[in-house]
Amino acid sequence: MTTIMPSTLDTTRAFFEPALREAVARLDPWSHRVAAYHLGWCDESGQPTPGQSGKAIRPMMVLLAAQAAGGLAGSAVPGAVAVELVHNFSLLHDDLLDRDVQRRHRRTVWAVWGEASAILTGDALLALAHEILLEAPAPTAGRAAWLLAAATRELARGQVADLAFETRADVGLGECLDMAAAKTASLLSTSAGIGAVLVGAPEETVDALLRFGREVGLAFQLVDDVLGVWGDPAVTGKPVHSDLRSRKKSLPVTYAASRPDCPPELTDWLAGTGEPALESLPGIADLLDKVGARAWALAEAARRMELAEEALTGVDLQQHARGALLALAHFVVERDR
Repeated sequence: MTTIMPSTLDTTRAFFEPALREAVARLDPWSHRVAAYHLGWCDESGQPTPGQSGKAIRPMMVLLAAQAAGGLAGSAVPGAVAVELVHNFSLLHDDLLDRDVQRRHRRTVWAVWGEASAILTGDALLALAHEILLEAPAPTAGRAAWLLAAATRELARGQVADLAFETRADVGLGECLDMAAAKTASLLSTSAGIGAVLVGAPEETVDALLRFGREVGLAFQLVDDVLGVWGDPAVTGKPVHSDLRSRKKSLPVTYAASRPDCPPELTDWLAGTGEPALESLPGIADLLDKVGARAWALAEAARRMELAEEALTGVDLQQHARGALLALAHFVVERDR
């Protein structure tokens, strides 16, 4: 299997980031500055920084899917830019909704400039994404834009469900998986599908790549939820036990709560209100581990990866790019835990 290393992700970023910067430059001066800060291109005063705009996983998914479908990666650059813009639109809004004050080891936009700046800059990035995609020279640009619009609606549906879970103590595992499919997997799925659409791939190939991206997205969320409980802040860029601080009903937590042997201490903690005492969080993390929540989440992530690989069988794909897609998926799922 082709190996995806951070250097490969850097190469992909170098391929599409000039187009991303050119797109963001269309924004009004204030929104441009806020977006540039969020993307890691400058500091709070607007001075350029050597920071990077995330791992570029979704843009890379677009470009590799285009190649796997038999096209040129360059033909899918508008799609790569568009999905990255939508992803960052969602991050700007999510940080505000979740009241997160740190991302990528820096203060979040709303924490620096207030709620209005986070909302308006996010909205601008969303509109810009569709503008860029509809300008793509491919005759299938409209179909690609439709996929992106549908994914954005799913993102919103997932966020609505996630927020609703905060006031409920009876969230089922199936509900939580459906929320993750909407909030996280929809955009990764669409990233793979858009790459194929923009190079004119047949519908069966597009469908296979959409299924592949969906399963990778669910695996990604499962691992992300593990990191939200047991992750190293030096790796995640968020406080230790970040999801436990907000009593987030993540997939490992919901799995544990659904078990008949769920400890009463965990049930009581889930039913609590307000931010829990920080000294209680290591004990909650240990309880989750003892009931098998971490093991289940990692095993389920591995199962989703198997389903992702199965989705790519039986369709005509360029083999090297197919291998690179699978390697990217494994890189995403096998992050530091």
